Amino acid sequence: MRVALVYPEVLDLARFKEQRKEFPPFGVLYLAAVAEEAGYDVTVVKVTVDDHVRDFTAFDVVAFTIPSSATYGLIRDCRHHSRYANDPLVLVGGVHPNFYPEQTLLDLAPHAVGVGEGEETFLHLLSRAESRRFDDIAGICFLHEGRPVRTPPRVLMNSIDELPLPARHLLPQADLVMSDRLSTTDLRMAHVMFSRGCPFPCRFCAAAQTRIQYRSGASARRELVDMIDRYGIEGFAVVDDNFIVNKHKVRDICAHIADLGLKWSALSRVDTVDAPLLADMAASGCLEVKYGMESGSPKILKAMRKRITEDHIRNAVRWSREAGINVKLFLIHGFPGEDRHTTTQTMDLLARLAPGIDRVSLFRFVPLPGTYVYDHPDEFDLHGTSNQPGWKGDWSQYHIHHNDKHWWGTEEQFVEVQAGYEQLAAMIRELWPDRHQRPSAARTA
Repeated sequence: MRVALVYPEVLDLARFKEQRKEFPPFGVLYLAAVAEEAGYDVTVVKVTVDDHVRDFTAFDVVAFTIPSSATYGLIRDCRHHSRYANDPLVLVGGVHPNFYPEQTLLDLAPHAVGVGEGEETFLHLLSRAESRRFDDIAGICFLHEGRPVRTPPRVLMNSIDELPLPARHLLPQADLVMSDRLSTTDLRMAHVMFSRGCPFPCRFCAAAQTRIQYRSGASARRELVDMIDRYGIEGFAVVDDNFIVNKHKVRDICAHIADLGLKWSALSRVDTVDAPLLADMAASGCLEVKYGMESGSPKILKAMRKRITEDHIRNAVRWSREAGINVKLFLIHGFPGEDRHTTTQTMDLLARLAPGIDRVSLFRFVPLPGTYVYDHPDEFDLHGTSNQPGWKGDWSQYHIHHNDKHWWGTEEQFVEVQAGYEQLAAMIRELWPDRHQRPSAARTA
């Protein structure tokens, strides 16, 4: 049975205009790996805005993934405008379908939409390619008598170590191995995923899975050794939503990879690290931690439900520098309630922290579908989202790159926020003129 796994190209956000590749589609690569292990013939297909009408007539199964709401329209168009033969099984999954499976089912007209952890669900659906009987498969949405029906949620795997390594061999090496991407180095590197999920309730973030699952140190080592042998990598970046949560799990990975001589980076909250942990990470090759600071305003941090303080931010920066680890900060400007005063607070804190900061990535706030803000438009006085009057169906407006849409508040508030953003951006350009700003996976959802 021939299976096509279709994903949209996602470009590096911070250097979007340069058309740089972002990390590979791990969801697709894990689905491909389990399908190949089960004996299926798998092809991975990348589509772009300019190249998304495809010939799928040779495939028995066509499975589309939607990694962000910004790519929903692209995959929808690919689904409807491409060619098919002999009534293939059509499946859809990904971040957007996790939050809105019924909408996805009705818009894209697949046979089933996956909801939640996908590998076991995918294999069960492939086994029903001929019968098309899905009612006993957990974690899907499908049409029954013309109406969308959700089956019970799938229970998460006890151990994601059970999964085969992602099927990187199905992608060109140029989509996997990169340089000038690991902190400020030019090391030959690749991306990895060592955990899944994020348990924190930040209101700007669309986290489909709130229970975090870690791979073991032995599993992490096996993947890295494979990439050293296969691709000659010198380093790696962990693209997990929030890798540094469980200190015991992180230390297990550090202990297993320390002798490989690789340099690496990861994303973390500022309140989940401490000095001893950072020292252990540095000893295993960690050269940069990317922290979600988001704002220097207590008011905005509270509104975001970020649950961090200035002390958390200061300590994370100081401990990282003491361990010899570079620091990158992520900032989100323009969350509902942002004003001249909150912008000044962020700038003041940045100025005080500047000697310990190597890089900063600044983003404008966007009410991403699936977030608390998006689902409570009245509470945040949102404008123009897809669940409000006047929606025109343009899902690409949720792209996070340089998004200056008037999302909330009055025109006067919008003008004030815009002016604050330009002031903050000018400060960052002055203090950190090296524009190698490369955000991780956590900011692309």
